[in-house]
Amino acid sequence: MKKYILLILLLSLQGLYAQVEFKATPSKTKLGINEKLRVEFSMNQDGDNFSPPAFQGFQAAGPGQMISNSWINGKRSFSKTYTYVLTPKAKGTFTIGQATIEIEGQTYKTSPFKVTVGDAVANPNPQPQRPYNPYNPYQQQQEDPGDQVAQKPGDGIHLVAEVANTSPYVNQPVNVVYKLYVSPNSSVLNFFEKESPKYNDFWSQIEVVDGKSMKVQQGTYKGQPYRYVVLRKAVLYPQKSGRLEIEPLVVELNVEVPTGRRDMFGRPFTTQAKTEATTGKKFINVRALPEAGKPDDFNGAVGNFEFKVTPGKTTLKGGESTQVTVSVSGKGNLKLFTLPKPEVPAALEMYDPEHKEDVKTPLTGMYGSISDLYTIVPNNKGKYPIKPLSFSWFDPNTAKYHTVTSKEIMIDVTTMPANATAANQVASSKQKLAPGETFRFINLETSLRATGRDDFFGSTLFYILLFIPFLLIPVIVLLKKKKEAYDSDVTGNKIRQNNKLARKFLGEAKKQLGSKEPFYLALEKALHNFLKAKLNIETSELSRENIRELLLSRKADPDTVNNFSLIMDNCEFARYAPSSGTAMQQDYDSAVSVITALEKQIK
Repeated sequence: MKKYILLILLLSLQGLYAQVEFKATPSKTKLGINEKLRVEFSMNQDGDNFSPPAFQGFQAAGPGQMISNSWINGKRSFSKTYTYVLTPKAKGTFTIGQATIEIEGQTYKTSPFKVTVGDAVANPNPQPQRPYNPYNPYQQQQEDPGDQVAQKPGDGIHLVAEVANTSPYVNQPVNVVYKLYVSPNSSVLNFFEKESPKYNDFWSQIEVVDGKSMKVQQGTYKGQPYRYVVLRKAVLYPQKSGRLEIEPLVVELNVEVPTGRRDMFGRPFTTQAKTEATTGKKFINVRALPEAGKPDDFNGAVGNFEFKVTPGKTTLKGGESTQVTVSVSGKGNLKLFTLPKPEVPAALEMYDPEHKEDVKTPLTGMYGSISDLYTIVPNNKGKYPIKPLSFSWFDPNTAKYHTVTSKEIMIDVTTMPANATAANQVASSKQKLAPGETFRFINLETSLRATGRDDFFGSTLFYILLFIPFLLIPVIVLLKKKKEAYDSDVTGNKIRQNNKLARKFLGEAKKQLGSKEPFYLALEKALHNFLKAKLNIETSELSRENIRELLLSRKADPDTVNNFSLIMDNCEFARYAPSSGTAMQQDYDSAVSVITALEKQIK
């Protein structure tokens, strides 16, 4: 009888201990280097202080947690699972160690297991089609968050450089529009240019679209509906013929990628990732300007122009001057050629021109006008002609050269002052040399004579240089004392150093806009060093209550103090939570405003 009682007790104890189950279940133990592995740590009773193994040789993502608790015919069924998705780092055999959990004061461990990672496979992590269970609304949540990614980070995102004219002439404008296309199933959080094109062999005018003025538009890409934004526009003027390359634009993007899972309301789960998009290299075939029919005075003007030579007064009296304006207006490469220069007789003195430009460069190319204004002063009485000017250009629309010639301008100088006439006659007579006298100066004998020389010793410069060192002694002593006082001012040096650090970290925060953790770390350091500089406190005194009391005691506005505390809270919270580029910019602007306000308020 005693043997039966003992046997019953042993079976009861075994059943009691069998009630708690904690195990590790891998989705596979052999996989390729490009596959993923799912490991589930499940228990049939709720526990605390779960500790996963080290996952040596793998990069772990997770955990994803799932809890199931149900009652069927009065019997409770409980299940809790921690799921990790492992990506192998190298080939080989690795051991997944023990995981631990505390359940009702007892520590339970899983059994270790080995995983073999081999060569890459052709179809990594195929997506099995699981039958839909209409009575299980949580079926999508129970699927693996790692191997159910619906698309890659770059899917549905295209960076395109749209070139309007791929076969221009030399100096004919080529407009390039850079657009970022995003499909309705993709989402871009923020982006920045990683590599910008340099446009070698082009004259370029670039317009980068500011983020605030960037507008989302609806369009199509390869026949499919897409959203797009214009990132930059460029007008390029090729400077030589041949096949020219337009360097690619590379953009780094932070995107939201659907994971393939959905919640109980059918909304998809997403995860954040980084990716790059590039336009790739673009090539245009630049045609050389035709040689047939090219005018001799052609200097590279390409477009459609109007040429004018406009004189001022043509009848002058003594002491008066006139002006001649040479101008070109129209549409073309106005900034890339020079205007023709008038030729005037020797009796007219012409000064260097005043150059004026009124040129606009939209996406379609330059248009406007350029002009040279020449001032002409007569030296003698009489009538003097200014020869006609001609201007030639090439029109790419008609593929022909055009030449316009101005009319001759006659300058009539009616009178000249008597003294000016005599001076000009003397100057003219001096300029006229008899035949054979042109090189007469070479044959002249040179006579040398000693010039007077003053000794340096005893001169004024000698005494100035002698006494300058003695005059500098008081200045040196004064500077030394000032330097010693500066070095001995420990408190002042600390304040200056903290001010310097505050400016440094504030500048660092501005550079790190878009990178969450470095940005908020630098912003927090800038705020701390500002407080240490203004309140003359140490790092150990930077408690929230102490800061508030000190700021209020220094006559700071309570609203400003509250805003300062709010920014500090944002810095601490944002480092552990998702944050957008707009939120970072707002926090940065708020920090600058609060620091500026405290600078004025603290006494």
